[in-house]
Amino acid sequence: MISEERTFVAIKPDGVKRGLIGKIIDRFETKGFKIVAMKLLQVTPELAAKHYEEHQGKPFYNRLVNYITSGPIVAMVVEGYRAIESVRHMVGCTDPVKADVGTIRADFAQVMEYNAIHASDSTESAAREIAIYFKPEEIYDNWQSMLEMITYDQERSGV
Repeated sequence: MISEERTFVAIKPDGVKRGLIGKIIDRFETKGFKIVAMKLLQVTPELAAKHYEEHQGKPFYNRLVNYITSGPIVAMVVEGYRAIESVRHMVGCTDPVKADVGTIRADFAQVMEYNAIHASDSTESAAREIAIYFKPEEIYDNWQSMLEMITYDQERSGV
């Protein structure tokens, strides 16, 4: 049985400021993932503290907060088969120089500090991050993508 899972993705301020929103979203939709929640927002210092709570007290913590609050982000909930692992693979290594060719970070970023995108790294962090940025009623999972409609219609018709 194929099970769907959800992950949190954020296009970071540098990705938004560089006009990469459409190009990045296109990658997920082309892959067949379903975006079930999305919004443009300005991250407050309080929201950043929740997002980066595991890094509090580390030398780079203030840089993280300053960066994520430096401009708007696009927050998304992406759904699909093995979404967490697959999205992380599509995003690429944190350091764009080490990221595989064809990944989002390899294609759109040059330095680790401004790497265009964030994606949850585990089931637990996905659930935690989704809850930070979205209320349950902001997640729209009661619709079928065209891919789902075609697949389910073929299954029902015996094709």
